[in-house]
This record gives sequence, C-alpha cells and structure tokens, in this order.
Amino acid sequence: MKAFYILLFTALFSISCNSVKRSQKFISQGNYDEAIELATKKLQKDKGAKEYDAHIRILEEAFLKAKDEDMLQIAFLKKENSPSGAKEIYYTYLDLQSRQNLIRPLLPLYSNEMGRNANFIFSDYSNDLLAAKDAYVKSLYQEALVYMQRNTKQDYRSAFNVLCELDEVQLNYKDVFQLKEDAHFQGSDFVFVTLNNHTGQFIPFRLEQDLLDFNTYGLDDFWTEYDSRREKGINYDLGIDLNFQTIQITPERISDSQYNRNQRIKDGYDFRRDRGGNIVRDSLGNPIKIDRYIDISATVYTTTQEKAVFVGGTVVYKDLNKRQQINSFPLSSEFVFRNTYATFRGDRRALTAEDKKLLSNHFIPFPNNEQMVFDAGQDIKERFKEILRNNSL
Repeated sequence: MKAFYILLFTALFSISCNSVKRSQKFISQGNYDEAIELATKKLQKDKGAKEYDAHIRILEEAFLKAKDEDMLQIAFLKKENSPSGAKEIYYTYLDLQSRQNLIRPLLPLYSNEMGRNANFIFSDYSNDLLAAKDAYVKSLYQEALVYMQRNTKQDYRSAFNVLCELDEVQLNYKDVFQLKEDAHFQGSDFVFVTLNNHTGQFIPFRLEQDLLDFNTYGLDDFWTEYDSRREKGINYDLGIDLNFQTIQITPERISDSQYNRNQRIKDGYDFRRDRGGNIVRDSLGNPIKIDRYIDISATVYTTTQEKAVFVGGTVVYKDLNKRQQINSFPLSSEFVFRNTYATFRGDRRALTAEDKKLLSNHFIPFPNNEQMVFDAGQDIKERFKEILRNNSL
C-alpha cells in the first residue's frame, strides 16, 4: 500500500511539472492566452498543490506580456487608421477585458516563494471598448455602402454579409435592416420557370401547381428565387423551361394464369404392428408410433391488372438577358400500376406463404389517366429538383 501511494504521488507530481513546462513553453512561443488559460485552470483546482506558486508566477508573467503586446498592437492600429484595423482594435479590447474577468475571481493569489500577492494591474476598458465598438460599427457601415455603390450582384452579396456582421456587433443600427433587404434583393438571381405542354394531352392542373410550387422543393438557396409568375420590378436573369413532350398511357390490361402446388405433408400417425397385427411396444411398454404422410395439391388462379404511363420531356436553361439557351437536360419517368390477386381450389395446406398473401388481395379499380400522369409527375418533380440543385447559380 505504501508503494502505491508513492507511485500515485510521483504520477501527480509528474503531471503538475508537465503542466508548468507547457505553460512556460506557451510563454516562450508568445502564446500568452494559452498559458493564462492553463494556469487559471490549475489554480482553480488545488491551492495546496506543489506547483501552485509556479503557476502564480506564470500567470503574472503571461498576463503582463499579453497586456503589453495588446496595447502596442492597439497603438499601432490607431496610427494606421485603416478600416480593417477598427475590427482588430475592438476585439483586442474585448480580449483585454475577458482576460481580466478570467483572473479576477482567483484574487488574491498569495505566493509563498515570492512572499507577496501576485501583482495584476487591471484597467477599466469600458470607455475604450465603447469607442472601439462605435468605430468598428461605422467602419462596417461604410464598407457595406461602398460595396452597394458598385452595383454588382457579387458586391451586393458582400454588402449583405458585412451588414450581418454589423448586426452581430450592434443590433438595429441606423437603417441596416432596410439595407440588408435591398442588398439581398439586388444580389439575388431571379429565375422565371415556365411549364410547357407539347404532348397534345391533358396535364392535371394539380400537377402543374405542384411542379411550380418551389416552396416544396427544399432547395434552400438564399441567393436564388424561382417564380412561375412574373413579378413587377424584377429583372429575371435566367429562364427555365420545363417542357413535357411525351405522355404515353397503355390500355388497361387484365391477364389470368394458373399453376399447381403439390406437397407431401405429415397427417397424423399410425401404430407399428407385428406380422400378427399386434401393436409393437417399446421397452417401457408404450406403443411405438409411425408418422403418416399424405400427398396434397391445390390449383392457384391469379389475375394481374396492369396499366403504365411514360412521361418524357426536357429542362432547358436560358439566359434571358442574352436571349440564348445555356443548357438542356432530359427528363423522364415511368409509372406502372400493377395489382395481382388470387383464388384457389384444393387443399389450402399446399399453398406457399406468397400464395396466401395473394389470396388476401382483391380487385382494385384502375386509376384514371389523370391520376396516372400525376403519379408519374411526382417522380418528375424529384428529378427536376435534382437538376435544379446540380445547376444552382
């Protein structure tokens, strides 16, 4: 047991030494915040730990160097006075404040080796932080306006992203909400979709509605809007023609067939008898039984109903500004209605599980042509959605 405690103490001492070495390495590499984070974690756990004083010294050194480095960086950025510097100044002040907030709950930290409390000079950054935030927000606002003045789709999208960043820093700033709406509208690609029936046959109105209801497609494309009706004030960049060219519907067909099932099954038992006709018994005096088998059969009569529809067409992409075709994709689907049911004559025990399943089926009225085309259209919609996804702007 004594050896166990020695090993445990050695292991804990080794872990503690390793953490001190890691912190020192962080400082030597200029990774002061990593050193501060590790030291604060160790100081929170056990004030009686052997390396407690070492972590205090490391924390004091890392805090001082991190603060000096940040203040030098802020001074340089203020002299540089660049838009990108405003962001860095703001977040550097946030780092200075959060670093103090991390250490403050641990104070006071008394070091026996140094014979004093650790020395941390905290500053009130509230005014500096508010000023930096104001400068940063104004910088983002001006950056967004510059993008929007360039009047291209990509610049409007960049402006929107900048305005979203501004919203995260300060909500409801000036007219940012309206600017985001404008940037999104101007940065979007508007696509006008037309469904054309060149088949000479009727396409169900509910299928047309379903195919042109883009809210049900789940495309989740923030910068692309699909319309099947032209909206005023919108310049449509792209056109998509969903062309139905072929609808072929086969006649309703009913076919009959039959087949036999034959089985040899166990059907009770007989008693074994000797030549004299007497029942033979085993050593315990019980009659010896012999399984009795019989041959059974059944005839299965099946009826199959079938009706099929084939729908074919194309999806054509067009540049509406240049009035030219960009690309074309084939689009087709086949839907088959099939129902099989059965009756039988003979011994039911000869039937298979599949036969019995068919016995539970029954005649179903054939779907009309409109329903057949609609059912095929559901597959068309999935294929159309895949084309839209694979060819998003």
